[in-house]
Amino acid sequence: MKNLLLTSVLLLMTSFGFSQEIKGQYITVTIDNVPSNEGQVLISLHTSETFMKGKGIQNLECEIKDGNVTFTFKNVANGTYAIMTLHDANDNKQMDFEANGMPKESYGMSNNEMTFGHPNFADANFDVKDEDLTYNIRF
Repeated sequence: MKNLLLTSVLLLMTSFGFSQEIKGQYITVTIDNVPSNEGQVLISLHTSETFMKGKGIQNLECEIKDGNVTFTFKNVANGTYAIMTLHDANDNKQMDFEANGMPKESYGMSNNEMTFGHPNFADANFDVKDEDLTYNIRF
C-alpha cells in the first residue's frame, strides 16, 4: 500500500512539473528575394551578447525554392533580439568577402536597416513580448 501511494504521489508531481513548462513565442521570417536557388540561406536569432560574435541562440538553415525561404524560431522567451541572415551561395557555412572587404554573398537583418559598415544591434533589435511575430527580411 505504501508503494502504491508513493508511486501515485510521484506520478502526480511529475505530471504537474511538465504542465508548468513555459512556452515562448514563435518568430516566423520570410525572405522572398534570394538572388538564386544556389546553396542555402542561414539565419540566426541573437541577443546583444551574441550579435556579430558567432552563433546565435537559435540557428537555422533552409534550401531555397524559387528565390523564397521561410523560417520559424520556436519557443523564444520574452526579451530583445535581432535576426541576421546570409545567402550562403557556395554552401561553405560562412560569409565570403571580396579582396576589398565587401561581402560576396547577400545578407540581411531584422528591421531591414542596411547602412554602410558593420551591422549594428541597435538598428536590428526588436522586442518579443506575449505574441508571435512575423518578419520579412530583404537581401
